[in-house]
Amino acid sequence: MGTRVLQGFLLLLPLLQPRGASAGSLHSPGLSECFQVNGADYRGHQNRTGPRGAGRPCLFWDQTQQHSYSSASDPQGRWGLGAHNFCRNPDGDVQPWCYVAETEEGIYWRYCDIPTCHMPGYLGCFVDSGAPPTLSGPSGTSTKLTVQVCLRFCRMKGYQLAGVEAGYACFCGSESDLARGRLAPATDCDQICFGHPGQLCGGDGRLGIYEVSVGSCQGNWTAPQGVIYSPDFPDEYGPDRNCSWALGPPGAALELTFRLFELADPRDRLELRDVASGSLLRAFDGTRPPPPGPLRLRVAALLLTFRSDARGHAQGFALTYRGLQDAAEDATPSKGSAQTTAAPSDGANVSCSPRPGAPQAALGGAVCWLQEKGPRRSVLPRDQGEAGPCGTADPEGRPCPAPQGTPRLRVLPRATGP
Repeated sequence: MGTRVLQGFLLLLPLLQPRGASAGSLHSPGLSECFQVNGADYRGHQNRTGPRGAGRPCLFWDQTQQHSYSSASDPQGRWGLGAHNFCRNPDGDVQPWCYVAETEEGIYWRYCDIPTCHMPGYLGCFVDSGAPPTLSGPSGTSTKLTVQVCLRFCRMKGYQLAGVEAGYACFCGSESDLARGRLAPATDCDQICFGHPGQLCGGDGRLGIYEVSVGSCQGNWTAPQGVIYSPDFPDEYGPDRNCSWALGPPGAALELTFRLFELADPRDRLELRDVASGSLLRAFDGTRPPPPGPLRLRVAALLLTFRSDARGHAQGFALTYRGLQDAAEDATPSKGSAQTTAAPSDGANVSCSPRPGAPQAALGGAVCWLQEKGPRRSVLPRDQGEAGPCGTADPEGRPCPAPQGTPRLRVLPRATGP
C-alpha cells in the first residue's frame, strides 16, 4: 500500500448528492443501513430476496441446521443470526443473502437486493453503453482490481468519481458525468472483483460508481453530517499509515458514532483532538475500542489522526458524524441511520469469518464460503492488451492505462459457474 501523509487541511471534498434509490452519498449517511462494502454489518429486517416484498421468502435461521449457517452456529449473535428470517451475510460473501426453499435446480440460497444496504460513498449501479462513456476520464484494467485500487487510481488522477466494471476495469469521471448517467438495477452490478472475492466490481456494461473520498487519507469535512472511513477502506488499511481528517461542521458541538471498528493491535491508534487547543480528547486502539452508541464532544472543530505501525493490517473503521447546535441537543440518531455495533476487539475480521471447525482458507475464509454456497469463478481477460504487466505484476495492483487510441472495452467477461 502506498503511504500518503497529510501536508495540510486544504482539501475540501465536494458535496455529491445521492442519485437514485441505490445511492448513498458520504454526506447523507442516514440513507444507508450498511457501512461495509459487502453488507456484513446489515441488521435490517428485509426477509425476501427482492426489495419491497419482491423475490422469494427467506427461511428462518433457526430452521436451517442442515446448512452451514443457522442460529445454532451463531450462539453469540455475532453474525446477526437468530429466530428470524432476515437477510444476513455471515460468511463474508459479496452481499447479504438468505436460504430459500430448494428449487428443482438445486438452488437453496439467493442474494438479497436491499436498496438501503449500500455503504455511503457508493452512488449506485449505472448503465455504461460506451457511447459516450458514463465516466469520461482516464481508465485502466487490473487483474488485482479492488474497489479501493480503483478509487486510489482516480484520486491520484484528480477526479471526483471512480467506477468499477466487469471485475477488472476502472474508469474515472467527474460529477458532471452523472448528469447524463442512467441508473441500472442494483443487482446488475454482480461481478466479483478480481482482487477481492468479497467485493463486487460492477457488471457487464454496468459501472459501480463511488466517490473517491472513500478511504482517503486526508480531508477537510465541513458538511453538517457525513461519514469518515479509515485509509484504504473498504480494503484493509496498510502498514505505516499516517492520516488526518479535520471536522468542522456547523454547530457548537460534535457527535460521533462508530459503525465499525477493528484495529490490529495497540500500536494502531486513532486520536481525537480539539483543533482550537490541540488537547487530546479521546484515543482508541486495537485493545481499547470506542464505546457503543453516540460519542458527544463539546468542541466545534475536531482533528482525527490515525497511525498504523509497520505490521498494521485490519479492516479499520467507519464513523458517522454530525454537528450539533447545542451540546445538550438530543442524541437520538437521525431517521434511517444504521444501528450497528462496533466490531469485536479480538482482532477477528467480521466481514470474512470461517465456518466453525473448518480450516482457514485463503483471504480469511471467504473463498471456502463462496464455494460452499456455489462457486463463482472469474474469467481473466485473454487479450494481453486488456491487462498488461501493470495489472498482473505491480505490487500495488495498479490499473493498466489503456494505450492511446485504444477503443473502450465493450465485450467484457462475466463470472462463470452456478
